Amino acid sequence: MTDPQGRQPIVAGVDPDPGKRTALAWAADEADRRHLPLMLVLAQNVPTPGYRPTGGLPSWEEWNKALHATGDRVLEEAVVFVESRHPRVRVSGLLAEGHPAWVLREQAQHATMVVIGSWHLGALQELFTSAAVALPLVAHAPCPVVVVPEAEHPTQQPPYFVVGVDGSPHSAASVDLAFEEAALRGAVLRALYVWHPPLLGVLDEEAAVQECRRLLSETVAGRNAAHPEVELRHEVVQGHPVQVLTKASAHALGLVVGTHGHGGFTGMLLGSVSQGVLHHAHCPVIAVPHTQNP
Repeated sequence: MTDPQGRQPIVAGVDPDPGKRTALAWAADEADRRHLPLMLVLAQNVPTPGYRPTGGLPSWEEWNKALHATGDRVLEEAVVFVESRHPRVRVSGLLAEGHPAWVLREQAQHATMVVIGSWHLGALQELFTSAAVALPLVAHAPCPVVVVPEAEHPTQQPPYFVVGVDGSPHSAASVDLAFEEAALRGAVLRALYVWHPPLLGVLDEEAAVQECRRLLSETVAGRNAAHPEVELRHEVVQGHPVQVLTKASAHALGLVVGTHGHGGFTGMLLGSVSQGVLHHAHCPVIAVPHTQNP
């Protein structure tokens, strides 16, 4: 589903639990701001919570029919939620079979961005829940992926976005999207270059910091001209990137980071910084791949 100008939709993963609507609200608000259609996707590969067969185990056909009926109802309720929040947004629903990470990855091929929810649990629990969707999706989606914590977090005035910069092409793409987000919301943009000194130290720490400032300035150069309304703040901070970015984004509207390549094992799907902020940040995290959809 594209809009009349041929632009690709925002895709939002729907949680079967009707009490979890934070990510859906974020996606609806973003679609309204960007004047884009919104596609809601509910992926089913296990029985939907709330469905309980009665009268003994049903046949496969009866189980499948009941499962789809429950999924249709959940999806319809999600559509109504979006329509009541933003009547002008063109919204549609898709009920699909398969693991949510795989289904959403397929939909990401023709999306402006994909939005999913997350909730902070223990490491073992996350392996089978939100992280089991977020990590592979962020690692392989060709468009930005937004991971929205279910728990609301307090923001700060004036509102601001944080973007991590390391001088690579990945961070250049992140800065582009961060400027867009800040402009759409009338927010300040904090561009952070995190300098993590090597264990053995450096001969000239001041020169190293100056090099960080140069790379930061080069990355954001010219982009501010495209969005003169955005107040930009350059910051070089010493420390571990995950800790610094997480702390800086504690009261932010969002944290924008780049992703780094694809690994062959689950723990290597993302760079350590991307994985770290996805696990620890309490604000929405927008993960931006180096190569995006045209």
